[in-house]
Amino acid sequence: MELQERVDVTVFTDVDKERFLKKIYPLRKPAVLRGVPLGPCLEKWTVDYLSERGGHREVKIHVSSLPQMDFLHKNFVYRTLPFAEFVQRAAAVEHPEFFISKEPANLKKQFPDLAEDFHIPPFFQSDQFFSSVFRISSSGLQLWTHYDVMDNLLAQVSGRKRVVLYSPQDALHLYLSGDKSEVLDIDSPNLERYPDFVKACRYECVLEPGDLLYIPSLWFHNTLALQFGVGVNVFWRHLSMDSYDKKDPYGNKDPLAASRALQCVERALAGLEELPEDYQDFYARRMVQLIQSRAYAAQPTQPAQ
Repeated sequence: MELQERVDVTVFTDVDKERFLKKIYPLRKPAVLRGVPLGPCLEKWTVDYLSERGGHREVKIHVSSLPQMDFLHKNFVYRTLPFAEFVQRAAAVEHPEFFISKEPANLKKQFPDLAEDFHIPPFFQSDQFFSSVFRISSSGLQLWTHYDVMDNLLAQVSGRKRVVLYSPQDALHLYLSGDKSEVLDIDSPNLERYPDFVKACRYECVLEPGDLLYIPSLWFHNTLALQFGVGVNVFWRHLSMDSYDKKDPYGNKDPLAASRALQCVERALAGLEELPEDYQDFYARRMVQLIQSRAYAAQPTQPAQ
């Protein structure tokens, strides 16, 4: 979509732990990392191999008749299938349904034989690890725009995938409902309904087999499988452990302090409803001004060069 400013995600090659932590991680921007050893999965993880090793273990998946999955309006159903059947159906060239695996996971516990083939990049401390999630999707499947509250690495093992990202500082242009954007079609958006969407800067990359995409927490991302693809998402806790909800198996709930702050805002807005409309408008603007002066970052994120 040419109406938005577009920036190519910066590509780094031959990245080791020291370079990642000193040169890439502090920037808090998405980065494609090439040449990072991921293990024998790059050669081994064919459809037949995955089907054989994964076997009949049941997995929870999303299934839709439409390629653009929409979480807000739930145009998909949840199913449980044997892993081998899921992989075979997702990999089919002609498929009336679109599949993606979406469940909290630890690859080593759920698929120990397959986990031996995948080497998690050592870019964080072992006690920060939260989850390693299979990302297996049908060709053509597009996943809704959303953010995660933890840093993560998306390892593309096979197939090609387009990823579009938006800065957290463009949140006001993305028409949020919770952690998800209401703008489902980011390539041909309804600008009558979402006119400010054009103000968001679009960061974009295409992941090839063997690529890693570093996605900092709170960065919005939308994925499109250009081919049947297999990947692994690795999430880790970069804030202190007590910042997160311990009852959150998916790792997508807002940090506890942020949740409390949002609840306070809701109560404040409910209090304004006791006033006449013009007073509501005036004091709402004062609240916005106060939030901007106290909490907004001093320097907005600039597009990567």
